[in-house]
Amino acid sequence: MNDAATKVCIIGAGCSGITTAKRLAEYGIDYDQFELSDDVGGNWYFKNPNGRSAVYESLHIDTSTARLQFEDFPAPADYPDFPHHTLIHDYFRAYVDHFDLRDGITFNTGVERATRNADGGWDVTLSTGETRSYTDLVVANGHHWKPRFPEYEGTFAGDLIHSHAYINPFEPVAMRGKRVIVVGMGNSAMDIASELSSRWMAEKLYVSARRGVWVLPKYRNGIAADKVMAPPDIPREVGLAAGRALIKELVGSMSNYGLPEPDHEPLSAHPSVSADFLTRAGSGDISFLAAIKGFDGHTVHLTDGTSVEADVVICATGYSMEFPFFDEGEADLHPDSDHQYPLFKRMIKPGVDHLYYLGLAQSSPTIVNLAEQQSKLLARLLTGSYVLPSIEEQVRITEADQAEHTAQYYDAPRHTIQIDFARYVVDLLQEIEAGEARAAAGAA
Repeated sequence: MNDAATKVCIIGAGCSGITTAKRLAEYGIDYDQFELSDDVGGNWYFKNPNGRSAVYESLHIDTSTARLQFEDFPAPADYPDFPHHTLIHDYFRAYVDHFDLRDGITFNTGVERATRNADGGWDVTLSTGETRSYTDLVVANGHHWKPRFPEYEGTFAGDLIHSHAYINPFEPVAMRGKRVIVVGMGNSAMDIASELSSRWMAEKLYVSARRGVWVLPKYRNGIAADKVMAPPDIPREVGLAAGRALIKELVGSMSNYGLPEPDHEPLSAHPSVSADFLTRAGSGDISFLAAIKGFDGHTVHLTDGTSVEADVVICATGYSMEFPFFDEGEADLHPDSDHQYPLFKRMIKPGVDHLYYLGLAQSSPTIVNLAEQQSKLLARLLTGSYVLPSIEEQVRITEADQAEHTAQYYDAPRHTIQIDFARYVVDLLQEIEAGEARAAAGAA
């Protein structure tokens, strides 16, 4: 039975926040939800007035509709395999309206500060100046909104922007006829580079990176690639071996496209997926450069000793996890300098009660419905039908989980919160079952 005194604060109304709110409502758990913007959608709200959307005008999601849809709210049957961002936003809006969640969201209101109170709960100060007290706090503010820039020597005389600011080839910088360098080889980098590499657009399009990557196709034999991923009941090494062999057969050597050979096996990095990038590179429309060392006016110096001239540099170099509402002195509430932030089941900081992170993972193939699964544990915990293991056991499990989830990936900040979605969900449901057994034993 839910404790009538329980009152939860949910920060954010993106995909993680809205599905968490839906679950709490189902369990009769009282909550307030605050959203900095004027609508739901978070990162998928194009030109979000809160400034935190990374969506560019041409963006299509790299996860298939079948993989991203919520369990009890299927996407419309006429959605394509890889929807445009406007369809994703429409889907989130429809989800909120279908489950009557909109009236529970306070829009145009941010959480400025969240601090512990004497009762063990949280005092939450809003952008309105009001402070409210809650027993529990759910952090669903996303982790793709604080751009991370590399540190370069010298000063660039052209336009240096992050991919977070990129809207289209003319906004925020007009790039027609310009010499453009895109830094990075993740999904955003490949989308933007492919778009700008048309000969009628950039005079010259370069991609600069520290290492080569495997570029994966969106389709395999006419089927969306993530629909034919190895199921979680197949041993990881068996699935990896089969997947790696298939990828090598499908795309061949990266050097065939004028790209550097990766220093790692396929699936040892968060997938870089593109339908266009390899063709553009193989056609000579994209040229590869070594990593950037520094600038001298319009001259870009590279780590291999060469240099090129450029007018625009677009850094598609990822994001920093940040929780600006927590005091800087609370070290346990912030990632370390290596982008590490270990959490029990990617949700709970061991020893920190009544605080939950929803959707804080780099999930393959999708993050959209991650919080939907995590909220199953959260709702049971808040209503008492699930009990956490001891703090010592949480730490042990967290360390084992971290090793398990990141074992296949090379060491880099982008992989510190990486998970395999399907395997994670199987493990999460097993933990829920174990926690329910602990709860039943304690009540007996």
